[in-house]
Amino acid sequence: MIPLNVRAGAAAALFFVLLVSSALVRAAVVPISETTLPNGLKVIVKSDHRAPVVVCMVWYRVGSIDETSGTTGVAHVLEHMLFKGTKAVPAGEFSRIISEAGGRDNAFTSRDYTGYFQTLHRSQLELAIKLEADRMVNALIAPEEFEKEIRVVMEERRWRTEDRPRALVYERLSATAFKAHPYRNPVIGWMGDLESMQAQDARAFYERWYAPNNATLVVVGDVKPEEVHALARRYFGPLAKKPLPQRRITEEPRQLGPQDITVRAPAELPYVLMAYKVPVLRDPEKDWEPYALEMLANILDGHEAARLNRTLVRSERIASSAGASYEGVARGPGTFYLSGTPSQGKSAHELEQALKREIAKLVAEGVTEEELQRVKAQAVASHVYERDSMMFQARQIGALDMVGLSPRVIDLFVEKLKQVTADQVVAVAKKYFVDDTLTVAYLDPQPMSAKRPAAPPPGARHAQ
Repeated sequence: MIPLNVRAGAAAALFFVLLVSSALVRAAVVPISETTLPNGLKVIVKSDHRAPVVVCMVWYRVGSIDETSGTTGVAHVLEHMLFKGTKAVPAGEFSRIISEAGGRDNAFTSRDYTGYFQTLHRSQLELAIKLEADRMVNALIAPEEFEKEIRVVMEERRWRTEDRPRALVYERLSATAFKAHPYRNPVIGWMGDLESMQAQDARAFYERWYAPNNATLVVVGDVKPEEVHALARRYFGPLAKKPLPQRRITEEPRQLGPQDITVRAPAELPYVLMAYKVPVLRDPEKDWEPYALEMLANILDGHEAARLNRTLVRSERIASSAGASYEGVARGPGTFYLSGTPSQGKSAHELEQALKREIAKLVAEGVTEEELQRVKAQAVASHVYERDSMMFQARQIGALDMVGLSPRVIDLFVEKLKQVTADQVVAVAKKYFVDDTLTVAYLDPQPMSAKRPAAPPPGARHAQ
């Protein structure tokens, strides 16, 4: 949901912070324009005239969740291949053209969606839209380019996961926590699938999912909605819609007991990662549990005086670090994570028990009103500050749209967070933090045999 960076403050200032922050939210509200072209392309525009800059993003409602067995990682591989040329734009020219226009570009793949973006001067928006419309339907995916790029992706997997012990722990925990749902597979794919992947796999995925009726154009910046709509009609309008495949996502069966896995990998320190299955936001107006879980995450973590840092790191000194996070906006199941690195002489199992004790203590003793209000105040302020970034606004709008939520509910999130009660925070902790929904992964550090690479391989792109 909305990432919160909370910091302790004086109780006397809480009312003032909430009052000022709420006023800022009202002042920052800018109407979001939405329209859909006849071919199904959704266009979302948010004007922000503080600088002559625009962020252009094309989102496809397809990610690793939509991959089939044997081709994990193909969504991310295809993301790479869309920079490898069309008939009109040769391989490598897309980014060069954007750079020469004074802009920058990149892309990302996640479990739920794939996105491509450019940040440019407002006068160059037409260029970005023209290029994106071209590669929506005209990507070449040449076998010779694929053979080069798949090696880049495999090296990226080594750098991002296999040489990073905590990433490896997260990957193996997901594969253990989810037995049937495709969230069990890593976004970058399993190495065996990458090694056997062919250009035709990427081509088939492209032809299946890349279409205007499976995409959303998001533009945030110094533009007028009608200008963007006209450009979208000009360049995307002529593209034909496609019959999309029926999405058949295997439902995750109910977990029947606690699960754990030990990962032995070269590392300096042990580590523990705990995952509880929790709900995600589906109905922003009626749901309350996702908001309570978000507040719980920030009571436990997110600032120096948060409970896990205050108790486990500074007071008991059982951990050198401890954290909590909640994934509350997703097409699939939700997850709440607790994690930490034990202090010298302490084990990952001891830290796991300490993390559980903190949850049990919260359930037994509750949350003070002062503590809750402090987090709420900072949540509202953080939401306002994040609006300084056009990229953040575009990312937030697109991510919500991809999981079926209207970007118009962004401001509702803040109001709903402010309505969360202490009893609701305790209720979700008591209901969902039980062993039957828990999966734990322990990192058992092995001797460091080689120096890890300090930088990503050339051509690696940001996957998340």
